[in-house]
Amino acid sequence: MPELPEVEVTRRGVAPHVEGKTIHGVVLRHTGLRWPFPPGLDALLAGRTVRATGRRGKYLLLHFDHGTLIIHLGMSGHIRVLPADTPPQKHDHVDLILGQDALRLTDPRRFGAVLWHGSDEGDVDEHILLRHLGVEPLSPNFTAELMYRMSRGRSAPIKQVLLAGDIVVGVGNIYASESLFKARIHPKTAAGRISLARYVLLAEAIRETLAAAIEKGGSSLRDFINVNGQSGYFQQDYFVYNRAGLPCRVCGMPVRQIQQGQRSTFYCANCQK
Repeated sequence: MPELPEVEVTRRGVAPHVEGKTIHGVVLRHTGLRWPFPPGLDALLAGRTVRATGRRGKYLLLHFDHGTLIIHLGMSGHIRVLPADTPPQKHDHVDLILGQDALRLTDPRRFGAVLWHGSDEGDVDEHILLRHLGVEPLSPNFTAELMYRMSRGRSAPIKQVLLAGDIVVGVGNIYASESLFKARIHPKTAAGRISLARYVLLAEAIRETLAAAIEKGGSSLRDFINVNGQSGYFQQDYFVYNRAGLPCRVCGMPVRQIQQGQRSTFYCANCQK
């Protein structure tokens, strides 16, 4: 699944092609993805200008004067900028036409979403999918003190708390495993038992891991490519994720794999206590 770095890579790639540009039309090749497409989307957007791009967790945001288009890439989606007359392929479901170019959403498994939040409904952060999300991990509001305070009394494993997204948003499965390794914290440790000193290490590990992933174009394990059709290559730098049985890059012990909440977790039992 595209995680925060992949969505941020997409946002940065999309921004110069759409910000300040007018939507000439919308092409929908299906009735919807995870949810139905907003009714009358073409009439809603045609002739309107994209004022800015944004991101909230794993959601890509296109801001207009009269509202915000919310896009989620689902399990295997990606967005490309193509000549508008490029013939669509089987899983190309949405085009936003921008003159000679098109912003094309491809989603083989159709778990993504294209939704609309009108300005008359209030701030987009109050949308039902966004209102309960935690703090952005790359923002100044994300601190070790916040994680420590909000984790008190929680008996759930720290890996599961990171994935829940109500304290910090966007730290998905890949980057949770990598960040916990970098901070030397065992993924099964109860969140409420982690000290402030160790949360200082974890907060810094999360920031560093996500920033490095963005710098390298994200991770391309399955279908993710950027707006130019190129793959990310952060997966070449993984310390533990998807490396079960291989030697730890730090101590040489075999990396272990367990299941937590139906998701695979990778860690080094020697380095992470």
